[in-house]
Parts: sequence; C-alpha cells; structure tokens
Amino acid sequence: MRLRHKPWALDYMKEHPSAYVADPAATKGKWAEEFGNENPLYIEVGSGKGAFITGMAKQHPDVNFIAIELFESVAVAIVQKLVEQPQPNVRVLTVDAKDLRDYFEKGEVTRLYLNFSDPWPKTRHAKRRLTYKTFLSTYEDILPKNGQIHFKTDNRKLFESSLMTMSNYGMTFDWMSLDLHANEPEDNVRTEYEQRFSSMGQPIYRMEATFRN
Repeated sequence: MRLRHKPWALDYMKEHPSAYVADPAATKGKWAEEFGNENPLYIEVGSGKGAFITGMAKQHPDVNFIAIELFESVAVAIVQKLVEQPQPNVRVLTVDAKDLRDYFEKGEVTRLYLNFSDPWPKTRHAKRRLTYKTFLSTYEDILPKNGQIHFKTDNRKLFESSLMTMSNYGMTFDWMSLDLHANEPEDNVRTEYEQRFSSMGQPIYRMEATFRN
C-alpha cells in the first residue's frame, strides 16, 4: 500500500506537545519527568494508526506508553486521536527503531511491543526485520535485565523466523499462541491490522519473549 504523504503532518504534531515529542533525544533518561511520574514505560515499535497503543493506555492508566512510528504521515493519525481524546499517559515519536539507544537509557523502557511488523519476506532483506539480531541488540540495550518483547503477527514465516532469531540470540519464550483469537485473552487489545486479518479468518500468532542477560 502506497503511503499518502501529508506535508502538514509535522507542523500539526508540533502544535500538540502534550502528545508529540519533537526532540526525543533531549528527553533521554528523563521520560519520568516528561510523564510526571515513575510509572513503567512501554513502547510499541510500529504503531500504525494507534489503535493498540491508545487501547492499552486506557486499559492501563498506571503505565506510560510511547508510540514509535517512522513516518510522520502515519504518526499524525495517532496524534489526532490524542487531540480528540486526550490520554496523558501516551506520547508519539517519529524515529527509526535502529536508533532507539539515542532516545532511551538502559532499563528506561520496561516492555517493548512489536505488532504486525513488515515481514520483509525476501532473504536478502532479513536484516530489515524488526526481530533481526541487530534490532534485538538495540532493544536489549534499552530494556532492563530480563526485559520482554511482546510480538504479534499474521505472517507465519515471520513468526517462525523470529522464533529462530530470538532463540539464537539467547532469548526464552514465556507464552506463545499459534491462533490467538481461538481463545482470545480478555485483555487483548487488537490493532487495526489484527482486526482486519482476523475478520478474513487469518490466524494471529503471538509470543512473549524474554532477554536472559
């Protein structure tokens, strides 16, 4: 799907600093100050239009959430949601996942979510997958000891390759489902893609993986 460019997106987001952090590098190590509390910090890498992150924030008001999106034209949809229905425990960043060390100190992030990431199915593109070892190393550097990744996808090959990559990295798996909606947990928050794929009868794969560092 071609991304529709929205040239007004960045200016709009900068007008709403309660939702959008324009200079996250300046907030590294100071996220508790940004939110005004010491609550746990969960981030979602690749938040789309924000259904998951805003749903989780409503479900867990005692947790701070950060939506990570690379493209301003996508992230602006989340900011618009937060302007229409303010949620003080959500912030939006437009940054590249490979640079997360520039925005978070070691242990500053409590948990990381990867939902319906681009599968990059060709072998030559494996390094671009958000579960590739270089990304795992980045996540490990911002999570605490025994930090967790929660991962959901509709793509079985991506799920299988991620299991292998994480296992080879030394991670362990605490929970796994090959058909999440067959016995869906009551607290599961669906993403936009998850809702779409589930309505088409596509099984949803999910796991919780822990760094053993």
